[in-house]
Amino acid sequence: MSITVNQIVLHQLVKNHSNDEKNNGGEQNSVALDTLLRENVLANTPEVEQLMLELHQAYQSKAKGYGVFQEQSNFAQSLNRLLEQETDFLPFSHDCANLLASELSKYAFAESGTFVLCHYNFLATDYLFIALLDSRMSMLVDEKLDIHRTEYLNINQFDIAARINLTDLQLNANSNRYLTFIKGRVGRKVGDFFMDFLGADEGLNPQVQNQCLLQAVSDYCELGELNREQTQAVKKQVFEYCKGQINAGDEIELAELSAELPTLNERSFNQFTQEQEYGLEQSIPPVRTALKSLTKFSGSGKGVTLSFDAELLNSRIVWDELNDSITIKGLPANLRDQLQRNLQD
Repeated sequence: MSITVNQIVLHQLVKNHSNDEKNNGGEQNSVALDTLLRENVLANTPEVEQLMLELHQAYQSKAKGYGVFQEQSNFAQSLNRLLEQETDFLPFSHDCANLLASELSKYAFAESGTFVLCHYNFLATDYLFIALLDSRMSMLVDEKLDIHRTEYLNINQFDIAARINLTDLQLNANSNRYLTFIKGRVGRKVGDFFMDFLGADEGLNPQVQNQCLLQAVSDYCELGELNREQTQAVKKQVFEYCKGQINAGDEIELAELSAELPTLNERSFNQFTQEQEYGLEQSIPPVRTALKSLTKFSGSGKGVTLSFDAELLNSRIVWDELNDSITIKGLPANLRDQLQRNLQD
């Protein structure tokens, strides 16, 4: 699959260490960031397209939140001027870099980085990609076999990035998913600051959509008066379809999923979800951790972690609700070996 880079530019956000000296040993709540701005966009070379392809693929694999622009979003207003060709890409990128530096400076986790802004096309869809990449140090061996230190962009691991589906934004006024951003591991502050930078509110919630889908599947089987084995078979069908979509990097298409499931009470699954008003989108971003509960029971607490296939309940796994206990018939071989070694010791 190829990617077409329309315009791309890099700027630098540089941490101003002189601000640290003013801190007088106290807790630092903000960081000063300066911007070093390019005066021209990058030439479109094979290296540039390879960079963007790798960034695109890395972004696809990350957990993302969805958002929509606020009515008074400064970023959205600047973007609209760009799309209406009232401004050029380079001055737009300067405004974005300065705005990002200003917003990021409010947080103690702010660090220097390379700001990437790219307008590209992938599979007939236009995107605007925004990211702040940090750098890593490594060793380089030159043609004379001498060793040098070198610095490179960390394009596989990044937490500060967003992407706007320009095609969806321009064609679908009611879309709640044209803007995505990475849900970073630093905590909610990363997501919050990016939403402030973009002037956006939360849009589609994939976790809620997946939970509603699971509930709809359970209700569909219950109202269809399926027994336990039949219900588990339907849930396994749903899981296998969703797993395939995840592996292919695609979303859950409700119409496709419905076509694979049995018709119950003369209603397809898609008809059932619409009649019962679950509020499901026709296309749902899959959340792997939520979907696992279709075929597995799992839980942890008080030093115990337990996970097993749902089809084993009442066969190899027996739950005694009254005594709050579970009996496992036929332990996994590696667990039994560990217990036997511990007994011998």
